Amino acid sequence: MPQEILHIQSISQFLELLELPKPKHPQILLVRTADMPMREDLAGLKTSFDLYMIALKEYDCGMLYGRNNYDFQEGSMVFVAPNQVITTTSNIKPEVDAGWMLFFHPDLIRKSPLGKNIGKFGFFDYEAHEALHLSEEEKKIITDIALRIKDEYEQRIDQHSQSVIISSLELMLNYCSRFYERQFNTRSDHHKDFVSQFENILKDYFNEGKLKEQGIPTLEFLAGSMNFSPNYLSDLLRKETGRSTKDHVNGFILEKAKTMLLNSNQTVSEIAYELGFNYPHYFSRLFKLKTGITPQQYRVIN
Repeated sequence: MPQEILHIQSISQFLELLELPKPKHPQILLVRTADMPMREDLAGLKTSFDLYMIALKEYDCGMLYGRNNYDFQEGSMVFVAPNQVITTTSNIKPEVDAGWMLFFHPDLIRKSPLGKNIGKFGFFDYEAHEALHLSEEEKKIITDIALRIKDEYEQRIDQHSQSVIISSLELMLNYCSRFYERQFNTRSDHHKDFVSQFENILKDYFNEGKLKEQGIPTLEFLAGSMNFSPNYLSDLLRKETGRSTKDHVNGFILEKAKTMLLNSNQTVSEIAYELGFNYPHYFSRLFKLKTGITPQQYRVIN
């Protein structure tokens, strides 16, 4: 029988679970790991939050997040969107952990520009093994902002507090975007191998006849084949090549289409079905959009 998942709907409910005092602010909370009582009865508990979570870990610990086990390295950050399931899988020693967790409810930012643009921070949908690893200087920048937020909601609740807290949150997330870009850059050699791996997955998919049998591969399938989340795969491909995942797949299909048009007697419709299109006119539309001419015109000209 699957283990029941505890649904945490609010900051107050989360603090009650940990047997901590009531919140100073109903929609945002910064809690230091060292202040969290890790009771034995909470070990292995599966939780789903209606909250965003940003966590900085300073101590190696185990956690199951999404589909993967992940051992947090010292100085790593993870970002969790609402409705993700998190399970603590090993004992944490809070007394030696200088990290923190920042929780905020979507209602906090809903009417703000950040609420409208939160989707641009794709790392909230990364898997845990795609965590952000910070330098000491980067860690200080992020922690200083987190403490500024805590100070604001604990000491200065007034008509400006909401906008100050939200702007500080956005500043933190913008810094995290910058640091992820730095992480992509510093791992560039490794990621070049990843681009080759991605291209090989597309080739194997075609050679095994899966385009015809299963259709054009989805972003979720490609990401899963590489043990990445869809957002991480998209961001990494765009960083390394300047092209989206969809552009890569379409480019691969068009190259195969050109070869088939010039080296076979198959009709355009037959080629379209071979390449995973249920409706040939979709194939012709894509081909003309990318090349400026129809498949039949390409065949005649060449």
